[in-house]
Amino acid sequence: MLHYLIISAVIIVLDQCSKAWILAHFQEYQVQVIWPVFNLTLVYNTGAAFSFLADAGGWQHYFFVSLATGVSLALIIWLKRLAVSERWVAWALALVIGGALGNLIDRLLHGKVVDFLQWHWQSYYWPTFNVADMAITVGVILLLIDSFRAQRTA
Repeated sequence: MLHYLIISAVIIVLDQCSKAWILAHFQEYQVQVIWPVFNLTLVYNTGAAFSFLADAGGWQHYFFVSLATGVSLALIIWLKRLAVSERWVAWALALVIGGALGNLIDRLLHGKVVDFLQWHWQSYYWPTFNVADMAITVGVILLLIDSFRAQRTA
């Protein structure tokens, strides 16, 4: 099942290419309106999801690097042990691995995660995110759906 890591590699390439483009074309906090509810804007996140622990003083960098590395290794082992029939779970794990490693690369290269996709409604803004975050989110949703399907068949 390790051939599903190709999906992870595609996510990493898309994530890093999109971040390289935004870094080359935007200044921090520069906003480009795409639609009335969607902007491109360069922001950095030193924390985790929703900027959790962003203001923790620096130790969180090492924590999140260690966490992303450990979780990715655990998910790769899980992926390796999957049965061939567990394609849904393999896709989910590959997405989460790709997203985690995409953001890990940012932390190692920049000391923070590059975010640039921003949805909003009037003055209400969803936290800015990136391709890696989308992959993680979709992967987790697929895992949750699979767990509900497994409960129904049990």
